[in-house]
Amino acid sequence: MKKIISPSLLSCDFLNIEKELSYFEGQKDFWFHLDIMDGHFVPNLTFGKPIIKMISKKTKLPLDAHLMVTNPAFHLKELKDCGLHNITFHLEAHNTPEELVSLAKEHYSSVGISIKPKTKVSEISLSLLKKIDLILVMSVEPGFGGQKFMPESIEKIKELDNLRKEHQLSFIIQVDGGISDQNSKDLYQAGADNLVAGSYVFKGGAQAYIDNVESLRKV
Repeated sequence: MKKIISPSLLSCDFLNIEKELSYFEGQKDFWFHLDIMDGHFVPNLTFGKPIIKMISKKTKLPLDAHLMVTNPAFHLKELKDCGLHNITFHLEAHNTPEELVSLAKEHYSSVGISIKPKTKVSEISLSLLKKIDLILVMSVEPGFGGQKFMPESIEKIKELDNLRKEHQLSFIIQVDGGISDQNSKDLYQAGADNLVAGSYVFKGGAQAYIDNVESLRKV
């Protein structure tokens, strides 16, 4: 099982972002996570296409975009030339997610869906699970960093992992929200493959960043 760590750039020092990115070059099983919020789907507003294109030119590491927006179809088209490895939209934001996944796969090598804490795994159709490359389980309410981890999300991860095994599917299980070395072991044991962490990683300076990443991999 891979242990991919995806630091959320929303927590980095944006005034020195090129330097912040450089600290992680050469890391294995490592993505940069981009939280894209529109101020409507969630009550916050973050960066858009110009910043994402700039980031893509400053790092060779995979970029992972999480769309917290009311109009994901627009953003999927808008960001198709930004060098993204994975793009994820919310199940709750679109009435025909399978159609949107098919559209996204025309431009992206990896396409995911995300579910909020109150959304049940049973609300995701098996046919959709067969189409996606990743599912992002939110372990906090989306929209703000630094929230406390919701332990009930572990049961969702176990449920998704059981479905993955039962139907021989290959989607990655990603988790975002309140991630630290206090819960990473439980998340991996439940079936998670990819942990998103913002404030936990970006504290203490360059060497501490790497140490924080490595602490999340320990099981």
